[in-house]
This record gives sequence, C-alpha cells and structure tokens, in this order.
Amino acid sequence: MARKVSDGRSVRVTVPASTTVEAGKFYLLDGFFGLAVQSVTTGAEQTAEVILNCEQAEYETSQITTADAFAKGDKVYWNDSTKLLTTQANPDANGNPQNRPVGRVTVAKDANNVIWFILGPQVQAHA
Repeated sequence: MARKVSDGRSVRVTVPASTTVEAGKFYLLDGFFGLAVQSVTTGAEQTAEVILNCEQAEYETSQITTADAFAKGDKVYWNDSTKLLTTQANPDANGNPQNRPVGRVTVAKDANNVIWFILGPQVQAHA
C-alpha cells in the first residue's frame, strides 16, 4: 500500500550539533538543499529539526559568491564549504561537480549582488 503524505514542497531535516541555521537562508542538510523557514541553534551535543522549503520555484537571494558573474541561464551550484551559491562546478578528477548543482539563474546578478534562480529537483546523480 502507498499513499501521498505531502505535496513535497518542504522537508524536515536534522540540524547537526554546534550549528546555527537562520530562517531565510539556504542550507544543505540530510542531503536536501533548501531555504530554512525557521531559525535553529544547536549545542555541542544536541541536534534539532528544521523545515527546509525545497519547492521547485524561483527564489531571490544575495547568498552568493560575489566574484561570480551569475548571468541569466548560468547553472547554480551550492558550495557547502562557503555556504554560498556559485556558478563554479569545481569538478573532481572524474569530471563530477564537487559543488552540488541546485538550479539556474533567471535574473542576472544586480548591483546589490542579488540574483533570482529556479531551484531544480532534489535528485542528484553522478557517474
């Protein structure tokens, strides 16, 4: 038996110990990339849950690597080290991106270092 349990627009994920999550910022947690809808701070030996909005929609953000051009149509990647969006795939020796692909720019970076992008599907596949 199977049944629908949600519309899949958000997912509950675990916030690891010693981590601060701010509402309105993007995060990669439990393998899901999305926009935190609430703020959570965990202690040294404490975890918590947070809801990530992972709806395939258009988002506006300044959480970017400002040195990148972010032209309309550019692929957008998540750099989990810097916690910023980038246009750099940073491929490994096999050509697979080390930065996670997350979407595509719909409105180029403006003078305030703000972009609009469409969040892609959560399914990631590498060779």
